[in-house]
Amino acid sequence: MLAAVLHKPEDMRLEEVAVPEISENEVLIAVQRCGICGTDPHIFRGHFPVPFPLIQGHEFSGEVVQIGNAVTSVQVGDKVTADINISCGKCFYCRMGQKLFCNEIVQLGVHVNGAFAQYLKAPEINIYKLPDDMTWEEAAYIEPLACVIRGQQRANITMGSTVAIIGAGPMGLVHAQLAKMNGAASVIISEMNSTRIAKARSLGIDHVIDASSHDPVEAVRQLTEGRGADYVIEAVGAIPTYQQAFQMVRRGGVLVTYGAAPANATMEIKPFEIYNKELTIVGSYAGTYDTWVRAIQLISSKRFKPNDIITKTIPLPKVVDGINEAISNKDTIKIIVDSTQS
Repeated sequence: MLAAVLHKPEDMRLEEVAVPEISENEVLIAVQRCGICGTDPHIFRGHFPVPFPLIQGHEFSGEVVQIGNAVTSVQVGDKVTADINISCGKCFYCRMGQKLFCNEIVQLGVHVNGAFAQYLKAPEINIYKLPDDMTWEEAAYIEPLACVIRGQQRANITMGSTVAIIGAGPMGLVHAQLAKMNGAASVIISEMNSTRIAKARSLGIDHVIDASSHDPVEAVRQLTEGRGADYVIEAVGAIPTYQQAFQMVRRGGVLVTYGAAPANATMEIKPFEIYNKELTIVGSYAGTYDTWVRAIQLISSKRFKPNDIITKTIPLPKVVDGINEAISNKDTIKIIVDSTQS
């Protein structure tokens, strides 16, 4: 099969490799589409620790082409995606419903081979069947949408609240839409790129701040009678924007650390400020369990429309160009890779 194999940072090669062999509890999937996630450039550039060689790609949709002897819940021909988080299922964290903290967890496209390829395998227990009328592109947005749902759950946004989001990329734009669905009275989003600003406005976000010409912290305060936002979601993953988030949240508010900063990045925090403002700070790492079901339902019901955010689809041989474009061209919001085009 054709696959994009990362041998070391910035050394990804399109190669012919063996089709994965499945065990009795696994499913072989012919990949149709796979999104380029914000984490993929970090992995590609060596900012996110992974084993080499590695086939990246974890936001995928595909068709079942082979099942293991013990598999009963899916069959050949089913349209599917998969929860990328594969855990042991037996440890303390797994039994507490917190498999993301399992010491043995591996993620498709991050720790084991993923979907920048024509085929990948996944355990039956991680597979989700999809409606026939859901497009491959829509289905490739299930994983990122599941992650955003998890962030919204962690925030526990209340009706009538004010939510400020830093970053109008493919995650920030989804957070803004879901915050409205969760009952926020006012959603504010800050962004520096003009294309992403225009996209946020086209999606009907209440207040869009051009952070290239306005101080986003001051703008949020002006929109909240000087208090700051009830909820602030950092969806960039950079130290300067995390510093803004601490300044943007009101006393007694909630700060959601959603953006993935480089693993070795650090910043100064004043413990007294957290104590004095009674801040609630929550992390949100990945979607799992019910967030996958909810993501499928939101897309299938047309309540959330991935095509509003997807910029373009490229063939698998152009995946390196796509990753580099995601790094350098912020006018591009979301790229989907078509693994059927070789």
